Amino acid sequence: MKHKLIYLFLAAACALVVPLSAAGCSKKNDNVLRINEVTHSVFYAPMYLADALGYFGEEGFEIELTNGGGADATMAAVLSGSADIGFCGPEAAIYVEIGGSDDQPMVFGQLTKRDGSFLVGRKPDPDFKWENLAGKNILAGRRGGVPAMTFEYVLKQDGIQATLNYGVAFNMMTAAFESGVSDYCTMFEPVASEYEKAGKGHIVASVGQKSGEIPYTCFIAKQSYIDSHAERIEGFLRAVTRAIKYAVTGSADKIAELLVPYFADTSKESLKTSVESYRKIDAWVDNMAMKEEAFDRLQTIIDSAGELKKRVEFEDVVQRDVADKVYKEVYA
Repeated sequence: MKHKLIYLFLAAACALVVPLSAAGCSKKNDNVLRINEVTHSVFYAPMYLADALGYFGEEGFEIELTNGGGADATMAAVLSGSADIGFCGPEAAIYVEIGGSDDQPMVFGQLTKRDGSFLVGRKPDPDFKWENLAGKNILAGRRGGVPAMTFEYVLKQDGIQATLNYGVAFNMMTAAFESGVSDYCTMFEPVASEYEKAGKGHIVASVGQKSGEIPYTCFIAKQSYIDSHAERIEGFLRAVTRAIKYAVTGSADKIAELLVPYFADTSKESLKTSVESYRKIDAWVDNMAMKEEAFDRLQTIIDSAGELKKRVEFEDVVQRDVADKVYKEVYA
């Protein structure tokens, strides 16, 4: 399986990430929590809000973000120790469990509960129907990644025969689509709205609304890190859980204002639109403890894509206790 290639990235993990803060792969600072995110998107707004609102600071640390540009590179950063936490699809932890590890990466918190991408076409299609994709070529992510597998699952559920283009790296899909590759492309916010605003394409559907709930993006750390940094993990989950609550109940205009520093090339107006879009599709969890039934559905999706060598046990990949504790505290 192609996901076995993650092990080949270990020696070069620092070279695979693009720093979103000044430090990148710098020497470890005990006051800094290094997070490698699969991509940078408003889909992950609560994590940035936790920083902007000072919630991480209240827990006694700051975060350093790097962009992996794909779950394989994010997991490589975690396994190599160049990141403390990986933020990507939980399939990455499943693949490592199947392959075997002396220090298994564990999912300790879930942020998003459905696909956060929007399907973008080349022409306006206000009456879009999913069967319109029959016979079309679609950029929907890398083979073995949750975005592509979810899209495959959606098509299979409706019996739609289409071609998914796996030949473009996740963070290069929009550029490839703009150059003329494929008939449709999935894009996260704020890219989708900005792309449409520029007149380059048109949003025709929400993939997440079509696919339903799955554990889409999660926080993952090696078991050794979780064990040796229990207070830090709890503080991190508390900060993000508080930020999720704010993202759902706060003013969209104020949230957009807080997000501007994290998306310097995106207007406040576009950020507000993006936040409202994700609220509309109910993108974020309230309790960051992953549910076993959701995990089982994810494995069904991976299996349907032909990417699952065997199923793994929920407790071998997921820890719920700290997230559950924090949820009860924040929502008391």
